[in-house]
Amino acid sequence: MADHSIKGKTVLIAGGGKNLGGLVARDLAAHGAKAVAIHYNTAASATETEETLAAIRAAGAEAVAFQADLTSAAAMEKLFADTIAAVGRPDIAINTVGKVLKKPFTEIGEAEYDEMTAVNSKAAFFFLKEAGRHLNDNGKICTLVTSLLGAYTPFYAAYAGTKAPVEHFTRAASKEFGARGISVTAIGPGPMDTPFFYPAEAADAQAYHKSAAALSAFTKTGLTDIADIVPWIRMLVSEGWWMTGQTILVNGGYTTK
Repeated sequence: MADHSIKGKTVLIAGGGKNLGGLVARDLAAHGAKAVAIHYNTAASATETEETLAAIRAAGAEAVAFQADLTSAAAMEKLFADTIAAVGRPDIAINTVGKVLKKPFTEIGEAEYDEMTAVNSKAAFFFLKEAGRHLNDNGKICTLVTSLLGAYTPFYAAYAGTKAPVEHFTRAASKEFGARGISVTAIGPGPMDTPFFYPAEAADAQAYHKSAAALSAFTKTGLTDIADIVPWIRMLVSEGWWMTGQTILVNGGYTTK
């Protein structure tokens, strides 16, 4: 039977320098990954990325980082090629890249729409494509989406709307890659307590999100804590391999489909 543990595996994480991606990188290294390659978007994240690299190495894994704007197919091809050259073909590929926009439908401009599509849909598509081309057999792929895919709400048309295609990308990829033992999943957290959340939400909206989940009263801020998402990702890219083709909303009862 295939080995579905994390121990000895090579991992690639897009958006792995900080926040949720950084915590996932540290966690998988602590659970025995042999090597972890992390991507970060801009030089502004360099310091936090270096801290993540140091933590991965302290856990006993090899660590490398690559800076790139992943909104082109060529950039995604290079990320996988650079990873393979540095640490070998990945066994696990995780994409945490995303961009939030909260704005009325009638005020969203074409440039904003194009940017949201490039980050949330196009990058996810080509990440899955390259993972399908380059992952070792019996590999695992997981993409971060949003629990807003299960919400009936205004103002997130460009955000949830450009994450929504990833549900079908996940289904299609799981069918196509399944013959090689590769599982493909997506996780949709609720509003997370990260620096990305607060600039997008006014005070009244912040208060709503902090109380909207069924389990909000049992968290530090009422929001999804990134530490509560990490075990789900770890499970899906290891012993949870039998789950494939699914988008799972992990949000403490914030919303459901």
